[in-house]
Amino acid sequence: MENKFDELISTLLISPLSSDILNQITLALQEQINALSSLFISQSIQSLLILEQWTWELLSKESHSWIEQTSYSNLLDKITLFNHTLIFNTNDIEADIKSSLLVPKTTKVIDEIFHKIEHVQDPNDPYLILISCWFDNLSYFVHEYTQFIGLPSIIHLCQHIGQHYILSDQYKSYLTQLCQSKISQTIFTARQLFYIKTCSFLFRMYVCSKLDKSPFHGDDLLKRYGQDYIQIILIHSHTVQLWSREFLTCITHLNDFLCACCWWGNDDATYIEEFVPSEQIFYEYIQGLICIISEKSIHESILSQWSNDETILIDSTLIFLLGALKQIKDLSCFIRSETMLSNVILVIAQKSCYDRVSLCAYGILAEILSDEQLKELKVTSNISEFFFRILEYAWKHPTQRCKRIPIPQLLLGFLTLSKNDAIQQKTADSNKISLFIEMCGQYPIAFKIIWALSFNQDIQQQLRSNRTFMSKLNVLKEECNNSKMRNIIFGILWNLELKYIDRSISETTMFDIMISYSHKDEVLCKQIYEELVKAGFRVWIDFDQMHGNVMDAMAQAIERSNTIVICMSEQYRRSNYCRAEAHYAFQRQLKIVPVLLQEHYEPDGWLLFLIGQLLYVDFTKHEFPRAIELLIQELEAPAIQLPEVVSVPPTTQDQNYNNVSSSCLSRLPENIIDWKQTDVQSWLVGSNLRQMARLLFDFDGPSLNSLRELIAQCDLQQMLNLLQDDSQRRIRENISLLEVARFRTLLSERKQLNEVEQRPKNNDYKYNVFNYCEIM
Repeated sequence: MENKFDELISTLLISPLSSDILNQITLALQEQINALSSLFISQSIQSLLILEQWTWELLSKESHSWIEQTSYSNLLDKITLFNHTLIFNTNDIEADIKSSLLVPKTTKVIDEIFHKIEHVQDPNDPYLILISCWFDNLSYFVHEYTQFIGLPSIIHLCQHIGQHYILSDQYKSYLTQLCQSKISQTIFTARQLFYIKTCSFLFRMYVCSKLDKSPFHGDDLLKRYGQDYIQIILIHSHTVQLWSREFLTCITHLNDFLCACCWWGNDDATYIEEFVPSEQIFYEYIQGLICIISEKSIHESILSQWSNDETILIDSTLIFLLGALKQIKDLSCFIRSETMLSNVILVIAQKSCYDRVSLCAYGILAEILSDEQLKELKVTSNISEFFFRILEYAWKHPTQRCKRIPIPQLLLGFLTLSKNDAIQQKTADSNKISLFIEMCGQYPIAFKIIWALSFNQDIQQQLRSNRTFMSKLNVLKEECNNSKMRNIIFGILWNLELKYIDRSISETTMFDIMISYSHKDEVLCKQIYEELVKAGFRVWIDFDQMHGNVMDAMAQAIERSNTIVICMSEQYRRSNYCRAEAHYAFQRQLKIVPVLLQEHYEPDGWLLFLIGQLLYVDFTKHEFPRAIELLIQELEAPAIQLPEVVSVPPTTQDQNYNNVSSSCLSRLPENIIDWKQTDVQSWLVGSNLRQMARLLFDFDGPSLNSLRELIAQCDLQQMLNLLQDDSQRRIRENISLLEVARFRTLLSERKQLNEVEQRPKNNDYKYNVFNYCEIM
């Protein structure tokens, strides 16, 4: 067959060509499209080179009257499809061979094509459709093989598109048309789609590269087109099911192009804040994106390759959302509390057959779900197995990539997950800590992951047993010149070395208060610090006190302070420094006063357990002066002694108090009467009854059972009124009706599981009933 194909191709050099020859070539290509093999490519490479070159020259001819001949148009369509198949073929066809076939050899042919495009009068000329398909194939090729973006002909092509199409008034005019609430299908001409799809598509590849892209700038492009695009989404996101195929194509490639502008070839979304005109509009835009990816017909059309509009749209949207979650403060809390994104993301993550979409989806879940929510969804095993699979594949692959995703990007995605208690335990159970130990020499971000994982006791044991790694840590802490890396090493060693538990407490207390905070919240924390100093408190805060070993400096600050103010936010909960700080203060039994700094944030994970029974001052609900007043009142109030909240043996590290909410529930005594105060707190916190945990901070089992009986006997409205009064008096909060309802239900379920009939035999029972009647 190869010899016949070669003979047919040789006739292309003879003019004129007969329709029969063209039709035979078309049929031969169709056979290969159905079963493209590397053997055919290698044996027919010279003929294929001739065919591709002939096509480029044909497209650049001054006249394109040939396009009206069926034999020509059929052949060109078949070559286009052959090239598309070649791009996504993974049967050992080398990338260099694909490049030699697909990319034009000179810039002259490109200039001639653009000259023809500019002189086409008919907006629906078939030539525009054909050339769009050819350029789109180049976009797909560069996306799959990014190393070829630097080829002179590709750079020339992208720069010409940027100068003459992306920055043109015509491009802006087409965007304005899409901003209309009612769009006529007639606007989607071949010329319009060439501008909005093809030009955006190719220029996006250029934007994503590390090349010097002068005179183009990402922030300028976002300022020029960002607001138009946001307006398009706000107008049309609620009618996704009515979108035409052409409109979906426009949205897909505008979304992909502008998302790329936010990154501009960098590792972070450098210009994403240029995309944020105001918080309210940005939140509405996020809601619009969620509506789009929630459309079943879109997310169920994701392919295993980046080769259709739906896959590209979902991919670019998830990349944007993940970047925004990392860059825009409070966005994760807003999405968690105000949207249903987690539901659709979970579906996409589990059903997507395109790995990068799954990677982004799991990364978003890690950003927007609390530890408890991740446990409730029971997806931690799926997430862990997915990341371990693609990390191991990439680590063993010569390119250090998995499906074009580089290892640093994979590790960055796992970093957020590594703060989750269930993920930590899954890593320990799977014995995957060794994978990160192997990677840390080549990829320093792996040290950050190891530090986060090292809060888990099983992983601590695995790390301690690796003598080579422990020796490496001890060498790095002395010899590493990078201060940030050295601090990470100190942090890992702090978790692994038990000697800090036996540190003697300084006899001289130098500070009344230590403020523990995330540097993302520095502005507000500095204001709190200044107000407390004005009020006469001696306050330690690490604006400039920490030098050398930051873990030792942190420990000394805690040992010299009476009280620690924990400034709670999403960033605080995710910070390894903050976790170590709060953990040590907890072990040293400092008075803990939490303050809430971030709107929509609800403490979760290890932080939830730490403050579950404590009153906290909410700076998001009170004006700053009033919040400071409440904070000072709390600081001046005598500390409530909570006996044996967590037992910390003098010779071992705390047994993962961060896992109490899940693990202690299964170890509670069967009979409520036998519960201690710690059991009551574990049950309330583990059942996600945070407000009730604060309200009933001093309850034991008999007290809780007495309260259950009183609730069962009391009029419902009277019960709510009395609980409201006690909630205001005890913790200065309005009682949550939803939490009370859940509290009653869980108490009732507990009673049904274990009928409580016995009563304490000592005289304390009568005291307990009357003592806690005031709760009612």
